[in-house]
Amino acid sequence: MELIKPGTKIDFIRLAPWAIGLSWTLILIGLMSFVLRGGPNYGIDFAGGTMMHVRFAQKPPIGDIRHVLEPLGFGDVTIQDFGSGTAGSAEFLIRLPLKEAQMETANKQVISALQQKFGENSFEMLRIEMVGPRVGAELRTRAILAVLFSTVMMGAYIWFRFDVRFGIGAAVALLHDVLITAGALSIVNYEFDLTVVAALLTIVGFSVNDTVIISDRIRENMRKRPRDALAAIINSSINETLSRTVLTTGTAILVILSLFFLGGNVIHGFAFALLVGFSVGTYSSIYVSSPIVLYLQRGTARRQR
Repeated sequence: MELIKPGTKIDFIRLAPWAIGLSWTLILIGLMSFVLRGGPNYGIDFAGGTMMHVRFAQKPPIGDIRHVLEPLGFGDVTIQDFGSGTAGSAEFLIRLPLKEAQMETANKQVISALQQKFGENSFEMLRIEMVGPRVGAELRTRAILAVLFSTVMMGAYIWFRFDVRFGIGAAVALLHDVLITAGALSIVNYEFDLTVVAALLTIVGFSVNDTVIISDRIRENMRKRPRDALAAIINSSINETLSRTVLTTGTAILVILSLFFLGGNVIHGFAFALLVGFSVGTYSSIYVSSPIVLYLQRGTARRQR
């Protein structure tokens, strides 16, 4: 099955400067979002504290819930509408920035306060998650290191398998994918938690798969056509693998769309990260990794003159 028939001759290299400009624009927009929001929106996994997932039989105003919790003295309580259910029910996420000493009694205080205000049978506590601030900071550091280490190791693998130029191109492309995905998560204000870290690591693995396929075809064509210009070889190699790339990414995105729309609010952040990352990963294999190989080749040729 081929969505794109053999013989296509799209000049990807000619469009590379525009694509790189687009990449820088998306990265800068994401970084501006981080600055304007005061940093990532860390979940309980990384920020520490207590998160309560509550379902009300009838949806109350968020202001009423906040008014109930403010006298308890837990500080800056965050309340997020988590979606509506059947028959008027509604779910909320309540986040409390607590110290470890407060966590044992805070849950009982919150439940008691909600029962007094809304009635004992008016809501259901679906889940409670507690993470100490020290543990959250440690998890945050390890998550950042995991993403950076995986990116470097994938680049080193491409370097070892192909060439230093391909390794540098792959590493830059993977970093590009992670930055754009993180920026997109910040723009839509999704939380950064362990599931998002898992999504970023998955994106690194998926993106390098496309890079390996294209790099392998470039190396093969370089051996077959040693007198051809590298730009022409890269263009033909991308065109030859384009059908496979579109099919692979397209089927993966169909599954992710199902997760996003049918999987429930709990995995929205995970599915959204994969949706952005897989799309950007395919784009970067064509418009970031491959052009960098060409630019490095041209730079080496100029220095040898």
